[in-house]
Amino acid sequence: MTMASAARGSLLSLRRVCQGGGGVLGNASVFSEGILSGRGVATPTLRALPVPLFTINADVDVSRCFSSAPEGRKSMLRMHAVSLYQANYDDEENDAEWKDEAQPEGKQTFLDPRDGRKAEEEEEATWWLYDGTQESRDALEAMREKEAQKKRWIQNARPPVRVSEIDERGRAYGRGSRKTAQARVWVQPGEGEIVVNRKDFITYFPRESDRDHVLGPFVASQTCGKFDVTAMVQGGGLTGQAGAIRLGLARALEKYNPDYRPPMKRHGFMTRDARMVERKKVGKVKARKSPQW
Repeated sequence: MTMASAARGSLLSLRRVCQGGGGVLGNASVFSEGILSGRGVATPTLRALPVPLFTINADVDVSRCFSSAPEGRKSMLRMHAVSLYQANYDDEENDAEWKDEAQPEGKQTFLDPRDGRKAEEEEEATWWLYDGTQESRDALEAMREKEAQKKRWIQNARPPVRVSEIDERGRAYGRGSRKTAQARVWVQPGEGEIVVNRKDFITYFPRESDRDHVLGPFVASQTCGKFDVTAMVQGGGLTGQAGAIRLGLARALEKYNPDYRPPMKRHGFMTRDARMVERKKVGKVKARKSPQW
């Protein structure tokens, strides 16, 4: 028997009871008195046990609860209410009580969902290695340390991000040294004028080899005649001062435009020359030369 046929049988039985004016279910609690008398639905009262909302009274004319069927048409039962059971809705205190769920032991909480996904992927990749023993824990920990070290190596191998560093006067600054000479160099866009210790470049370095040494960064970066150079150098001789100016000039050009760094790096202009004069030894004429005997 389906639910539709069961409901249809129940309605037909109820119709016979109503038309009979009593019977076995004449005083049964099915409809309220207000519904059958046409006065509306009575307000239900809360009770401890669930009871139906409607009752049938044998003294009331029950024919008013049905529609009058026209002649030649089968009368249909019309009901505008649903039988509901009363319930206790006094659960405000229970709603006010809120308890956080206990965190399972051994489970880590991640604020970032991406960290949680990474941990799950790592657990899936290493499930075969862990079997609950101390040896498996040590092996898993060693694998994690190796992966972390590999990530650090990759991060350290990445070149640093270099940006232009230009002051308010449009100049870039570089500092260089060679042997005991120290040089401070400023470059700015110009016509290629070079001043060393407030003197002309050619006057300060009479040897052509020293001039070529200083102009090396301009040739490597293909910027000859595009920058004016101001250098202040002290200590050492002319060769050491030329090397100090060259290193400071290369660093200043890199600060002005980081794109100049690769060609100068290939020619070795960005590396500080660490060679120094070797000291004289006791019993020797110089550092290595022995006296004649």
